Amino acid sequence: MTETTPSYGPRQNYVTCASPAGTHRMAYWEWGDPANDKVLLCVHGLTRTGRDFDPFAARLAADYRVVCPDVAGRGLSDWLINPASYAVPQYVADMLTLIARLNPRQLDWVGTSMGGLIGMALAGTLALSAQLQPRLPQAGMPGSESLRLGKMILNDIGPTISLAGLERIGTYVGQPMAFDSFALAVDYVRSVSLGFGEHDQQGWEALTQHVFTERNGQWVKNYDLRIAEPFAGQSEEVVKASEALLWGAYESIAGPVLIVRGETSDLLTAGTAEQMLARNAHASLHVVPNVGHAPTLRTDDQIDPLRDFLLA
Repeated sequence: MTETTPSYGPRQNYVTCASPAGTHRMAYWEWGDPANDKVLLCVHGLTRTGRDFDPFAARLAADYRVVCPDVAGRGLSDWLINPASYAVPQYVADMLTLIARLNPRQLDWVGTSMGGLIGMALAGTLALSAQLQPRLPQAGMPGSESLRLGKMILNDIGPTISLAGLERIGTYVGQPMAFDSFALAVDYVRSVSLGFGEHDQQGWEALTQHVFTERNGQWVKNYDLRIAEPFAGQSEEVVKASEALLWGAYESIAGPVLIVRGETSDLLTAGTAEQMLARNAHASLHVVPNVGHAPTLRTDDQIDPLRDFLLA
């Protein structure tokens, strides 16, 4: 396992975000010097939490203020009033609120699975805003500069998502589970997360402790089970339209992009990764051997190449 270096954190905080139905608090975990305006935003996968990045954040905390949110409906964040809002546009709006709180001079991004989709959509939103900015009355005035993303790491995700991978995730996301012991919860997480690759018992416990929580003497999933509703209700037409938008957003990324692919991933295919290289000249590819969906970024052999990319 990775040996973490001394650092400031994690510190836990909240930011208040808005949705069409009202307001909600998004929790986030922060590592490193709170005065550092060089920010690395790390965003987790569909059913995970910001604590997935603990080993990774500890390694980067000397160079960045590392911020790892619990996306709405997960971990310590509030659940949304309307489950239809559990979708990328709402998540992007929440991240913009968080970014405004952080006020970074430099903003780099690491997104695992869903976190990568949010990152691509955010990049597309910022690119569109930059195009419109010169038309606004205040353009060119002090403080009117557009927010820009720096480097981006997309961890086992792309604009096109394999149907086989989606079907596999659909078999367990949103399913109610309750276990009499933490050990049984660990066994369950291991059974549905074989794509994470090999981990020792301590590693599987770390990957379980923040996605399950104890309530009334039983261990239950630490997220709003309703996140599965918009995930399951997408038609083929909606998926295709979203894919086209994501490709456009991905192609708009002007900074360096590192595509991380698990060698046996069933969500990001080798063909899609090659398309991503062809459709953005700023992209490079790193394949993690003997891992599927998705690399957990918890060990030196997985962290080091990403750290080198960010600090190069």
